[in-house]
Amino acid sequence: MEKPYLAAVKDRRTFYSISKDTVTTDERIHQVIQEAVKYTPSSFNSQSARVAILLGKHHDELWKITKNELKKIVPTERFAQTEEKLNGFANGYGSVLFFEDMAVVENMQKQFPAYSDNFPIWSNQASGMLQHVIWVALEIEGFGVSLQHYNPLIDEAIKQEWSIPATWKLIAQMPFGKPTAAPGDKEFQSLAERIKVFK
Repeated sequence: MEKPYLAAVKDRRTFYSISKDTVTTDERIHQVIQEAVKYTPSSFNSQSARVAILLGKHHDELWKITKNELKKIVPTERFAQTEEKLNGFANGYGSVLFFEDMAVVENMQKQFPAYSDNFPIWSNQASGMLQHVIWVALEIEGFGVSLQHYNPLIDEAIKQEWSIPATWKLIAQMPFGKPTAAPGDKEFQSLAERIKVFK
């Protein structure tokens, strides 16, 4: 029986300690992500979201690329800490790359010039929704997940490695794997200060 949606939202956390052990099949991972991409809303139903699912050697290559790019800019004396963090992501089972197809966004701007300035904003909002939907969906399957942002540092190397179309803009990276340690406690601000109710 699937977990109720709000229970899954509550249980969704950032996991940094993950392993290459899987908790479901590759086919199920593909199905879950496919449905998330299909049903997550977008402005004017523009459907500008794009994803790449990296498993096995492709997942490993992503974090090798990221490590190589960061070596170029992180001071040598601080790189050990950075490398440890990246190795943690590489220890996972797979990664999801989130993109927005800017050709779609630009086309919407041309079709609806009165809203031109808003389409890039709406594009980012739709991507954020998709990231959350996939995060929660993978959590329901039993994976530990985190969301990372090494773009634009790794953009060109990723496009070359996986022949990503030039119009796809990298937004975020989501490593996932079997949790090997529980996340730390999370503090919450007072809801009375964050929500106003008028009735």
